[in-house]
Parts: sequence; structure tokens; C-alpha cells
Amino acid sequence: MSNVLLIEDDAAIRTSLTRGLRDRGHAVSSASAALDGLRLAVEERPDLIVLDLGLPDMDGLDLLRMLRAVSRIPVIVATARDGEAEMVTLLDAGADDYIIKPFSSTQLDARIRAVLRRAGESRADSSVTVGGLRVDPRTREATLDGVTLDLSPKEFDLLHYLAARPGEVITKRELLTHVWQIPYGGADKTVDVHLSWLRRKLGETSSDPRYLQTVRGVGIRLAAPA
Repeated sequence: MSNVLLIEDDAAIRTSLTRGLRDRGHAVSSASAALDGLRLAVEERPDLIVLDLGLPDMDGLDLLRMLRAVSRIPVIVATARDGEAEMVTLLDAGADDYIIKPFSSTQLDARIRAVLRRAGESRADSSVTVGGLRVDPRTREATLDGVTLDLSPKEFDLLHYLAARPGEVITKRELLTHVWQIPYGGADKTVDVHLSWLRRKLGETSSDPRYLQTVRGVGIRLAAPA
């Protein structure tokens, strides 16, 4: 059973799709407006989001971009706009698939299963290795030179985000957005504190780094020791 978030402002369509998807084994929550949908996406972390573009408080394309700033949850866009340029724009903005209105819950169920199947395949071997550091998001286990690291959930999320982008300089703003899901504002001190804790567990310090290298005025980079 998958958990689906349906963001659709039309009450009749929302009710019909909710009933149809539940009959096909999905757990469904719903929102009728963009900001409520964004809140539920962050709080509930569904397996997949079905997003209508014609929302009352915000264009669905703008919401899609906001979702992609804080989450990698698969998104299927439901739209009456069927032009090629529109579809390219949606996919470039982060949609995993789209479905053209009108459609049935049977069609949507098939799209959901296909997207979740692809997502599952992409996660099948998602462990990351940088030097002697190995991070496995499936088991949420990190090891350094074969020794398991005792990390808090947020320390693990931070380490995995950095390790998945070896050699890239990541800004604190990006870390707040993607690791802490804080798209607007937030304190850089939060990042600094967690980096300090993470360094300690990696057996290094800011003055004598091995994996976590500070790029002054820009951000942080994780790379294998020279």
C-alpha cells in the first residue's frame, strides 16, 4: 500500500479520485489548496504526490518548484494543458510524470504504480562511498573504515546529502533547504553545530579536516582525504 497526497481544488474530482485510489489499495490524504498541500507534503512525507495545476491560491507549477526545493517525493502532475512546451516545462521543473485531464482513477493508479516502481529501482543500490566512508540510505547506516558511526537522524541526513555530492561545495542555505526542509529563512548556526558534531564523529576538526572541508564564504565540501 502506498501513501498518496492528492492536491486538487475541485471537490467532486477530489472525492472521486480519493475513493477510486483507496479502492485500489492506496492510502490517500488530500488538500484543496497549494499551501495546505505543501504543509502536508512536509509533515506527512507521502510516497507520491498527485498535483493539479489549477489551484486557487497558487499556480501548480510554482508549487511544484517549491516542493522540489524541499523534497524528492515523486510528483505526478494532473493537467488540462497538453501542449508539448507545457509538458517539457513541467518535467524540467521536477515532475516525474503527468496525466492529461480528464482521466479515471484506474489510469491514475497505473501511473502511480509505474512512477513508484521506477523510484524503487533507482533506490535499489543507493549507497554512497567516498574514500573510507560508506553511507547507505536504505539501512540508514554509515561506516568509516568499516566501523559503524553512531549518528543522530539529522547527522545522518546531513552526511548523506554531502556524501552524495562528493567534491561539490554546498552552501548552508542549500543544507537548510534540503536537510532541514526550511525553504525560507533559518539559522546558519544550526548547520554549524551539526557540522561540528559530525566532524567529531568522523575523527576530525575544522582546523584539521579529513572529509569535511570548509570553503570560506561559500559553504562546505565533502571529499576523500588526499
